[in-house]
Amino acid sequence: MIQFLDGRVTLYSGDCLEVLASMPENSVDSAVCDPPYHLTSIVERFGSDDAKETKASGATGVFKRSAAGFMGKQWDGGDIAFQVETWRQVLRVLKPGGYLLAFASTRGFGRMSVAIEDAGFINHPLIAWIFASGMPKATRIKACAVDGPFAGIDVDGWRYGGQSLKPSIEPIYMGQKPFSEDNGTLNILRYGTGAINIDGCRVAGESTSRINRAEIGYHGGNVEDEYETGSQNGRWPANLILDGSEEVISAFPNAPGQQRASSDTERSQGIVYGSIKVNGTQDYQPRDGGGSAARFFYSSKADADDRIGSKHPTVKPVDLMRYLVRLVTPPGGTVLDCFAGTGTTGEAAWREGFNAILIEREPEYQQDIAERMRLCLSGPDEKKREIIKRRGLADDDAGPLFGSAK
Repeated sequence: MIQFLDGRVTLYSGDCLEVLASMPENSVDSAVCDPPYHLTSIVERFGSDDAKETKASGATGVFKRSAAGFMGKQWDGGDIAFQVETWRQVLRVLKPGGYLLAFASTRGFGRMSVAIEDAGFINHPLIAWIFASGMPKATRIKACAVDGPFAGIDVDGWRYGGQSLKPSIEPIYMGQKPFSEDNGTLNILRYGTGAINIDGCRVAGESTSRINRAEIGYHGGNVEDEYETGSQNGRWPANLILDGSEEVISAFPNAPGQQRASSDTERSQGIVYGSIKVNGTQDYQPRDGGGSAARFFYSSKADADDRIGSKHPTVKPVDLMRYLVRLVTPPGGTVLDCFAGTGTTGEAAWREGFNAILIEREPEYQQDIAERMRLCLSGPDEKKREIIKRRGLADDDAGPLFGSAK
């Protein structure tokens, strides 16, 4: 065990199941993690038994590159994210009502989410992170027949199109440990867990409006009988997160947003059976000035130093991780990340005023975590110099999910 940042971040080295088993029950407030995606090789998915034995072996085996897991990383093999026991251990150390957020690939999300639910978590709607810089992992088809269904067809589009689409979305599982008390209020009073931080995660932009109670069917409503909905602090957070890139933002159409009544004299009159219109047809106008529909969603702003020179292939933006830990962690709480990677969850938790418990098995990434924690306290000039020095170890052009400076 190593502690950083005045004890606020604790790193355990070793297998996560062993470490989790040693932790006290009901001891952490939230869990935010990025497990291995288990993007198994094409040998396992398509190869024959002979191919698995021979073609994956040797320096020049045709399946060599993809046989070792995602981007050749051995830790991405196996099935730990698909094991019920993994998430049963996470459930045990979470306080009742605590939330779990877990990244996954689109291909493995189904198996992971089923394992988490079978462990005892309550499923919530997933969160989708949309990004522009994914890298297609297609395998070219060597040749296409010129007869049969391809007769008379230009086959280049099929031959060079490969077998997969460019990834641009990553699902984040969201689940919750069941309450131990009779209701959510009592659970929060006892443990501090059981609710998400809506106001702390609102999307910038005014969403306040005033509604006449008569308009929604209340008997006896009148022009003066109004209440306020929304918040001047921003819009209600959605389960869609953007990466802030120009490519993603430009894909959203212009939208006026919600409509509101344009005249107080044109109201609905409430009756027992609902509402009826008075003073003719009511006019409506947008509640804001309009613009891209992307304004309704949170955009994570990746910095050039998020990677800190690490070779880890799936480093997440610190800004994204700050948003996620802020969403599900109560004030002063402790965040668990049992697949810590380069420690972005730990940095995010520290910057948001939380504590963090990190578990990482790979020595290479343990060193990355130590360096990240050290740089948290360094000045901007020192941090910049160190990142420039280390950046030669990584591919800065591959994108946030596949090894970029993000």
